[in-house]
Amino acid sequence: MKKLTFAITLIAALLLSACGSSSEPAATSASSGNAEKVVIGTGSQFINICFFDENGELTGYDIELLKEIDKRLEEYEFEFQTMEFSNLLLSLETKKIDLLAHNMAKNEEREEKFLFNKQPYNAMPLHVVVHEGNEEIQSIDDINGKTVGVSPTSNASIFVEQYVKEHDFDTEISYITQTTDMNNQLKTGRIDAIFSFPFAVDINNNASDAEQKIVGDPLLFTDIFFMFNKEDAKLADAVDRALKELIEDGTVKELSTKWLGSDYSVEL
Repeated sequence: MKKLTFAITLIAALLLSACGSSSEPAATSASSGNAEKVVIGTGSQFINICFFDENGELTGYDIELLKEIDKRLEEYEFEFQTMEFSNLLLSLETKKIDLLAHNMAKNEEREEKFLFNKQPYNAMPLHVVVHEGNEEIQSIDDINGKTVGVSPTSNASIFVEQYVKEHDFDTEISYITQTTDMNNQLKTGRIDAIFSFPFAVDINNNASDAEQKIVGDPLLFTDIFFMFNKEDAKLADAVDRALKELIEDGTVKELSTKWLGSDYSVEL
């Protein structure tokens, strides 16, 4: 079994975060024999999905799942590169990374350019989220005339853009790259709503007193996949093979419960 090791320091992470750099430190694994290196692009600010813990270690559901996949694929050696979410798709398109892991859902534009593996590894409901004192917004239909925050190029942003256009809403969409900034803007009233997942709302409230609450029914409940370059079908198939083993032996259930607070593998 390969041992995945990281070369990340908390000081470097904090410095890069403070200066707003779009490039963050890589978390790399040691070379193992003739194994083929796979560069994985991921984020560092998606709480409990891919983030730096208090020791400066890259961890979270996506990261720990990929470590388990790596253990089962002796022909590959995984190396992590962290970057801002807005740079991930471009990095995959320009082949600076081989695999993208950031709780990614399918959409038509992405499927035209990239390859998704066949076996989903997650499925979570997306909700409208507001400040706990907000009584005006009870569902997505109440965002007309309001300002909402989304991550650029995210599936949530695509959904909201289409919904606002189709319903002819007078909604201002603010594109925010930093999760902490988005939470602060919601708490201080600079934006009226964001779009997030139940586990993230719970974590934000417990960790930083974000004062958030979910309103309305789920907007999306879609399968989540890893993304690859079109020509990397062999790698995608290998990841699928390992994922199926991890679902069957209960590892996915264990990781989902630990990091996301519930067993989302039942939806797979």
